[in-house]
Amino acid sequence: MLHKATRLEKIPPYLFMELRNKINKARAAGIDVISLAIGDPVEPTPKPIIDELCRAAQDPENHRYPTDEEKGMALLRKEVCRWYASRYNAELDPEGECLILIGSKEGCHHFALGMINPGDLVLVTDPGYPGYKPSIWFAGGEPYPVPMAAENNFLPDLRKIPSEIARKAKAFYLNYPNNPTGAVATRPFLKELVEFAKEYDIAVAYDNPYVDIVFDGAEPLSLMSIPGAKDVAVEFNSFSKPFNMTGWRLGMALGNRTIIAAMSQVKSNTDSGVFNAIQYAGIRALRECEPHLEKMLQIYARRRKRVVDTLNACGWKNYRAPKGTFYLWVPTLGGKSSAEFVAELLEKAQVVVAPGSAYGKFGEGYFRISLTVPDDRLDAAMERIRNAFA
Repeated sequence: MLHKATRLEKIPPYLFMELRNKINKARAAGIDVISLAIGDPVEPTPKPIIDELCRAAQDPENHRYPTDEEKGMALLRKEVCRWYASRYNAELDPEGECLILIGSKEGCHHFALGMINPGDLVLVTDPGYPGYKPSIWFAGGEPYPVPMAAENNFLPDLRKIPSEIARKAKAFYLNYPNNPTGAVATRPFLKELVEFAKEYDIAVAYDNPYVDIVFDGAEPLSLMSIPGAKDVAVEFNSFSKPFNMTGWRLGMALGNRTIIAAMSQVKSNTDSGVFNAIQYAGIRALRECEPHLEKMLQIYARRRKRVVDTLNACGWKNYRAPKGTFYLWVPTLGGKSSAEFVAELLEKAQVVVAPGSAYGKFGEGYFRISLTVPDDRLDAAMERIRNAFA
């Protein structure tokens, strides 16, 4: 009899696949379920990006293995670094400090394979994106949860990490603007993070695909703009969120040369890079589609207000939205657990949200709402919530 590798025993079912399965089961039973659980923008990719893909796909030269398959197309790496310099005031070398990825999720995984040894301790914020821990386990590392509390604006208190743990830690996964809480990092916090990583010789994986999705005057902030960050960290970013390109799978890693080289070595032995036509489309996105990003921010701000108004009209008095991402991180009502409240919301309103407990121990008592749904479906979901909880 065949058996799966034992390393898979640690890895729970992927949260979003479980949510999709629940939604599909309910719909198969004839229930009109509205899902606010998954962060996948519904608005189309901007036309100039699609046009560039079509143009480049017609060129037979692009049907071969991707250009400079180990690091990504030089022209795209230069454009990414130009974007970072002009938008975030971060100076990066496209030759040694930039790596093109098949989405930022791949980068987070290859960081683990390139930097973590079996038995290494790896700090991970809790609550946090569920994809980090499996990558750590695949590399043989052990995740160590670092709590993020509401009273500290869902930023980890680095001073409370025991010094014996910090000395053992090989790496630290963080993500701001944060999924799931929507919290944003500040410059003082990022400076403290760099100092902490230098003090304890920790490699930082800073996952930043929501960098541009911020509200209420928050600054789009790259860790790479902080002095000394390139000594200890890489930043992951993606075309998925700013340009509605989730299905295109195009991202980048930027920063420390040693980490970039390690990840590049992993990639060269794992995949053959991103289809050239998609890389050309990424160049077009960075050169021409900044207005699209501003348009999407207006759409998310409008939806965000709609949800906040609904919550405040129901049992969530004086609820205030976080300043980042297209998610809202909301406490459950009546002291219910995350799972209990999510089940109640599905039963009473036929609305699906993501349970906070799926993001870690310290996510218990919360749930996450995504704003990446059509306006009419969001309006319908809010009406159902009003009817069920007002």
